[in-house]
Amino acid sequence: MRRLQHCLAALLFLVCSAALAQDPARVVDIPTRPGVTQRLLVLAPAAPTKAAVILLPGGQGGLQIFPNGSMNRGDGNFLVRSRQHFAAQGLFVVVADAPSDRQSPPYLAGFRQTPEHAADLKAVIAWTRETAKVPVWLVGTSRGTQSAGYLATEVSGPEGPDGLVFTSTILTDPRGRAVPAMPLERIRIPVLVVHHEQDGCSLCPYPLAATLVDKLVHAPRKQLLSISGGSSRGDPCEAFAYHGFNGMEAEVVNRVAAWMAGN
Repeated sequence: MRRLQHCLAALLFLVCSAALAQDPARVVDIPTRPGVTQRLLVLAPAAPTKAAVILLPGGQGGLQIFPNGSMNRGDGNFLVRSRQHFAAQGLFVVVADAPSDRQSPPYLAGFRQTPEHAADLKAVIAWTRETAKVPVWLVGTSRGTQSAGYLATEVSGPEGPDGLVFTSTILTDPRGRAVPAMPLERIRIPVLVVHHEQDGCSLCPYPLAATLVDKLVHAPRKQLLSISGGSSRGDPCEAFAYHGFNGMEAEVVNRVAAWMAGN
């Protein structure tokens, strides 16, 4: 009985320690452009040991984050619903909403590859770098990869990210510029490309993912991380299909974090 009590006490200690290992999520509004603010949902582990990640969701990109941290839309997005997994890896996590002047439809549609969007993301990077005091990585999924790719090809040095992760990349886009069509030779930071082998979205055909990696000619470190498994339901371009790594969230995040750390 005494041994059982010791085991239960130890288990309770571990659970409580894990719960206290990170601060509660908080909402931060930062100024970006004149008269415009950017709302962020921030999860800060007590001692970030690896890096900070700025998570850029896909779709129209508008989450409508409330002051209490809840969201009106978009919380099923792969990166958004995986934010606790990133925090569990010791990463400083920033979930980026659409800016204050894009809080209604079409949100970020038609805006992701504009100087104004770059200005917003530069402000988020600067705030994150100053707050977390660690390298800052942009992590985009689906349409969010167009935001990440655009910023990384337009901005470098202290204003840009220290690394880049593309997940479920937009590889072809009849209505706009897909990521492989960007001037990727400008990118001189590490880049990880994560793609599900069974991604059924017509804009994200898996065979083109390797072509994307080949175009990163000046990235000092690059890799295609192929994912299999999980389950798929609904629209093949939505968050709970293979496109959104449904059922594989923890494994994908663990492998991304390991790659970022150089493992």
